[in-house]
Amino acid sequence: MKQIGVAVIGTGFWGRNHARVFTELPETKLIAVCDMDSERAEKVGKQFGAKPYTNTGKMLKREDIEAVSVCTWSTSLAKEAQKALEAGKHVLVEKPMATNTKQAEKLLKTAEKEGLHLTVGFLMRFIPGVQQIRKAVEQKQIGELVCATSRRVSQWPERIGDVGVVKDTAIHDIDLMRYIFNEEPIAVYAKTGNMRHKKFEDYAHIMLTFKEGKNAFIESNWLTPYKTRTLVVTGSTAIMKLDYITQELTIENEKETLQPRIAWLEPLKAELQHFANCIRKKEKPLITGVDGLNALKIAEAAFKSSATGKAVKLK
Repeated sequence: MKQIGVAVIGTGFWGRNHARVFTELPETKLIAVCDMDSERAEKVGKQFGAKPYTNTGKMLKREDIEAVSVCTWSTSLAKEAQKALEAGKHVLVEKPMATNTKQAEKLLKTAEKEGLHLTVGFLMRFIPGVQQIRKAVEQKQIGELVCATSRRVSQWPERIGDVGVVKDTAIHDIDLMRYIFNEEPIAVYAKTGNMRHKKFEDYAHIMLTFKEGKNAFIESNWLTPYKTRTLVVTGSTAIMKLDYITQELTIENEKETLQPRIAWLEPLKAELQHFANCIRKKEKPLITGVDGLNALKIAEAAFKSSATGKAVKLK
């Protein structure tokens, strides 16, 4: 198997995980890492046997690098992803993909023009339980889909410094609701605010309305003293509950409660392996740049709804 040469831009907490996984996959070879902090770049490069860089442009000139993971701060994601695409590299850019939809649209146009893969780091889709829920909804194993509720709450993560809870955590659930319902919401109603953190919102309650009266409810905050990551999907004949952390799935109907035995899977490893295989086989990835753009549009609509106190219709 020919290994794909890869690089990681941004070697903070999550970038280090990308570097680690790339060294563990048989499909990829970690060539280089890049970070503006030279000491951090050198430390991660040494740890995973990769060439450290502090200049993205210099690193991207290497012909043995075919694909790049962009794991910088949220406000720098689009700029670094744009550089990589213009250098002819396939790109996996972490969520929220860009600061605004204009930046995201530019990334899509560049990727299409250059014939490159552009995917967004919504790794929750790769959790086996999420795949089972999507399949159950499609095949109406839980009857007609009624609603879905997600809760993603915890204390403030100190690594975050340039976005609030909507673009850091709730955007995962925005994408998941689009994926599970297999359609775009038609309206957004939201309330966001600051309780302990002055610079960015630290809580958000978002309701997405879909066709035929279906709804999704998203609760996200940096206020709760313990970490909770759950998804509940309600159908007309059964309810499915998923704990994202343990990956335990529960199915309840009028007769019984079932807990299917599902092997635990590291979502990031599944995501990066899928990214590499899509490049090798020239296949469309599960998550495209359009998914990232649409999730970002919904997040922006949530801010608008909160500011106006009204539901925002989506095109």
